[in-house]
Amino acid sequence: MDIAARRLADPDHWSLASAIRVLSMDAVEAAQSGHPGMPMGMADVATVLFGRHLTFDAAAPNWFDRDRFVLSAGHGSMLIYALLHLTGYEQMTLDQIRNFRQLGAITAGHPEYGHVEGVETTTGPLGQGLATAVGMAIAEEAMRAEFGADLCDHRTWVIAGDGCLMEGLSHEAIALAGHQQLGRLIVLWDNNDITIDGRVSLSDRTDQRARFAAAGWRVLSCDGHDAADIDRALTEAARNEGRPVLVDCKTIIGFGAPGKADSSKAHGSPLGADEIAAARAAFGWSHAPFVLPDEVLAAWRAIGRRGAPARAAWNDRVDDLSDADRREFARRIGSDPHPRLDALIDAFKAQTLESAPKMATRKASENVLEVLNAEMPENFGGSADLTGSNNTRTGGQGVFSPENRAGRYLHYGIREHGMAAAMNGIWLHGGFRPYGGTFLTFTDYARGAMRLSALMGLPVVYVMTHDSIGLGEDGPTHQPVEHLALCRATPNTLVLRPCDQIETAEAWQIALSQDATPSVLALSRQNLPLLRQEAGENLSARGAYVLREASGDAPRVILMATGSEVEIAVAAREALEAQGIATRVVSVPSMELFRDQPQDYRAAVLPRGPVRIAIEAAIRQPWDWLLLGERGSEDRAAFIGMEGFGASGPAPELYEAFGITAAAVADRAAALL
Repeated sequence: MDIAARRLADPDHWSLASAIRVLSMDAVEAAQSGHPGMPMGMADVATVLFGRHLTFDAAAPNWFDRDRFVLSAGHGSMLIYALLHLTGYEQMTLDQIRNFRQLGAITAGHPEYGHVEGVETTTGPLGQGLATAVGMAIAEEAMRAEFGADLCDHRTWVIAGDGCLMEGLSHEAIALAGHQQLGRLIVLWDNNDITIDGRVSLSDRTDQRARFAAAGWRVLSCDGHDAADIDRALTEAARNEGRPVLVDCKTIIGFGAPGKADSSKAHGSPLGADEIAAARAAFGWSHAPFVLPDEVLAAWRAIGRRGAPARAAWNDRVDDLSDADRREFARRIGSDPHPRLDALIDAFKAQTLESAPKMATRKASENVLEVLNAEMPENFGGSADLTGSNNTRTGGQGVFSPENRAGRYLHYGIREHGMAAAMNGIWLHGGFRPYGGTFLTFTDYARGAMRLSALMGLPVVYVMTHDSIGLGEDGPTHQPVEHLALCRATPNTLVLRPCDQIETAEAWQIALSQDATPSVLALSRQNLPLLRQEAGENLSARGAYVLREASGDAPRVILMATGSEVEIAVAAREALEAQGIATRVVSVPSMELFRDQPQDYRAAVLPRGPVRIAIEAAIRQPWDWLLLGERGSEDRAAFIGMEGFGASGPAPELYEAFGITAAAVADRAAALL
């Protein structure tokens, strides 16, 4: 059916969809930057979705029981910006549309969570939106099991493109969703067969429908430019049959642009004035740029109000709860820290001092979680097939599965990237504080989603064990020497590397108190002694503190260390003190938190003058600001750590072979003096 026939067949739908197309063309043209083709191609699908199927209320963007809509193909950002403006989201004014991609506007090149209401997650890196939506669907199932369908009963809708489905992350995400039978997750595939380079066939021949079906999805299809056929497919998709749904929407990129449609020319650049004029003529749209007819805008605003009765009924159900249940539900969906967190940690630290355990910090982490998970129903854990190594599952948690939606532990499988993205989605949905584990070296596999945790300000917790050459025999492929530096270099990320069970408890207290920062807990495989001698203030929250003071009036040497190397620093201090060299040990569980301390506190911990030595079984790079900055000096500083990759062998032998020993530290300090 040609464009003229489609216009005549359903003029009301046509005018609504055309508004999306012309706003997208005009905004990209004004910016001289952007991707007009995808919004033009998916305008019909989006119009049917928002007009007839999506449960939302534009006047209450954060209503908890709304459907979640994720534009995974984030390069087509004008699609969601146009929808938000047309349906009446207050923040998305026409001026914001006019200033698409301009500095200071909320209409960023790719949708940014926190910049504008209605954008459920940051997308742009392809596949991230799809994988994050899997986490949203998991959280919806878990919240419904806990609080009932009266309070949590919605769907997660995703628009994904060919590029999203090529990314390896998509395989992890669709396999996890299929296995978990997330029947309220619906992916609308913009099947336009075009990438930046040209036809999809240049680089891929995957039968996507067969791929999704093999992973346990229902697969439907529709003509992506036929409103009735789209409505039929979406109605069928919304029937929850216990499997996630892929709807293959066959579309034409740049639909209506006579010279550029169905080609890569419509993908990532402005169409140009002549092409836009020709498209306007094809659409029967005679209005000037950014001008919307009153009747079209009124029809879209009515769509934006369509969910108001459902929201009002939901509010009434919440009001009918008891005072205690209503407060707890509000706390959960508001992601407020648990009111007993501090008391639980304080009691645990006091007990730890009495027992003085020697253990790996991964085991110490499990001990902390045993206490916290029993009291904190919001803690939702998991591991990428390393449960017994990460020590992330605790008694009574239960395994989340199609048979047990009340479980609070998820076996993610060998899907580090998918796990991290799903954790982002679980947090964004609301109701849970997710944590997930793997080996620290495999942050490489999770990196894309971990970066988005930081960019969006999501306080998810990454439990990264086997954090150094101390893991021993698995060898250099599993020994993370550069990964602490990579995590510390990421803005808005807390890296916490505790030295014993008390610091591990404090690290969890810090991580579970955050409201806008993800945390990476770097934990040891090897056993470590209890080094802290008191359990009052959370000293780890200061980032660095004096663990052992020097004898005499002032230190001549300051030894700084983290995690498993703090034990080495303490032993080196004893050797230096025996030689009459006053030596202070500073534990540095978090460089980021120490950097945030007042300058006078930092100066008191690291005064000018003494020799400074940093000890960490990793590369030196992140230490220079502590060795040389804060009034340090090159000729009185040294680093004891790794200069290259590790090796395979027992951990004690590796530390000796790489010169990370108390004797080496003491010798270096004496030489510098």
